[in-house]
Formats: sequence, structure tokens, C-alpha cells
Amino acid sequence: MPPPGQDKVTQAAQSNATQRWGPLAILLFWLLVIGVLYVVMIQVLKPPALTVSATGELVIPRARDGHFYAQGEIQGRPVTFLVDTGASLVVVSQEFARAAGMAQGEPTTFRTASGELQGRIVSGVTVSVGPARVAGTRVGVGLVGPDSDVALLGQSFLSKFEIVLSGDNMVLRSK
Repeated sequence: MPPPGQDKVTQAAQSNATQRWGPLAILLFWLLVIGVLYVVMIQVLKPPALTVSATGELVIPRARDGHFYAQGEIQGRPVTFLVDTGASLVVVSQEFARAAGMAQGEPTTFRTASGELQGRIVSGVTVSVGPARVAGTRVGVGLVGPDSDVALLGQSFLSKFEIVLSGDNMVLRSK
């Protein structure tokens, strides 16, 4: 049998330990919950992949944000394209162009919805989306955005295809 008062000392020590570690345990629990939710949301919001139909058409599904995205390559370097039928050119960031080893090109001023932007146009670039490959594409360099591996897929590539919107799919057919 413990000496009198020993139980109170043990209980007080346990109470202090609980008070010290309780808030940390709660914080760790919520950090874990937030981390799991973040991973799930990334998977849910990831744009769906394009498919190739039996007839060779590229079928690009609409993403949850309402845009069309497609994986592709520029000069053999992987890129995520945001399909922009209103853009005259395929457009990449300066950082991407440098990493892809693209030539200097001719200086130009791009007129965008956000105003004028200095950049350059590089000719003779190979652009691929899925199995579709277009050599000799004109590419604008100067896109500004948060991710250098996202590019606009504009008319310098898209004009080689017939574009059909069918429900939530954009279908590219060779002309």
C-alpha cells in the first residue's frame, strides 16, 4: 500500500502530463486530417486524361474548373496544356523555353486580356498532344503564371485539327 498522499502526487503528475500533451495531440490529429484531405482534393481536382478514339481522334474531357487540359510535349519536354482556342499561338514561359532549349526567336509584344506583354516568337518547334504531333509550330515565349510547366495550346497547333465540342468533351480530328 502506497504511503498516504502518494496517490495525490501521482494523479497530479498524470494531470500535468495530460495538460502538456493534450493540445499537441489535438494539433497532430488535425494536421493529419488536413493532410489527408489535401491529398484527396489533389486527386479529385486533377484534370482527367485525354483519350484516343478508335478512329484516332483526341478526346479531351472538361476538367472540374470548366477548362480543357491535355498532357503533351514541346521539343520533347513534358508540359500540361490549357487548351485556349482564342490564343493565336502555343505559348510557354521563359523558364520552360530555356529548359526545353528553344531558340531565341523574334521579339514581339503580345496583346492579352491583361494588357501588353513583351516576349518572342520561336518558329519550327515540335508540339505533341497525345499521339498527335505537329512540327514547325510557332510558339510564343513569355507566358506569365504560377507554374512554368503549364502552357497554352493555341491556334498554331489547333488549326491543324477540326475541333468539335460534344457535351463535356473536346474532340480534335485531323483535317
